[in-house]
Amino acid sequence: MPQLSKKKKKNPIIDVSFLAFSALAFIGVAICYVKGEVFFLNGVDASLSTFKQVLPKLIGACFLAGFAQVLAPRDLINKWMGAKSGLKGITIATMAGAFTPGGPLTSFPLIAALYKLGADYGPLVAYLTSWEILGMQRILIWEIPFMGIRFALLRYAVSLVLPMIAGITARKVAHYLAQSIKPKGGE
Repeated sequence: MPQLSKKKKKNPIIDVSFLAFSALAFIGVAICYVKGEVFFLNGVDASLSTFKQVLPKLIGACFLAGFAQVLAPRDLINKWMGAKSGLKGITIATMAGAFTPGGPLTSFPLIAALYKLGADYGPLVAYLTSWEILGMQRILIWEIPFMGIRFALLRYAVSLVLPMIAGITARKVAHYLAQSIKPKGGE
């Protein structure tokens, strides 16, 4: 699988996304504090409520990803979704994404586990794109009840090819980037 850069172990405190979210949270705290004690306490209450709601799902998703990473045979993932899987890998990922239920707390830890097992960028992008736009639960729960079956089928039909295009494009871009950062002259 082409790597864009060498992986190094990240310090979660120095992680850019953690720092960005922390800075935004601190700004929110400061604004609520300036507005008054009631705003500040309401913000703390809403934050703790969200934390209690998300934490169990996040713990479950992390365990799912961890056990999937241990139980899924690396050779099988490489064969089905690795760099040499070709269009077959992108197709498998597209179908899997369309039938994966749940929200981001399910799909992203699973994608992280597949990536660590050797899945290529193309299938991973195809999976996420398919999960986002072809998810069967969205069609059944949201689109058909709100927009009707005719609209849902039309939207689904014209969207079928998009995850494949995204996966093929991602694979080509990742390959190009991997080639462009290689040292020249055999260094």
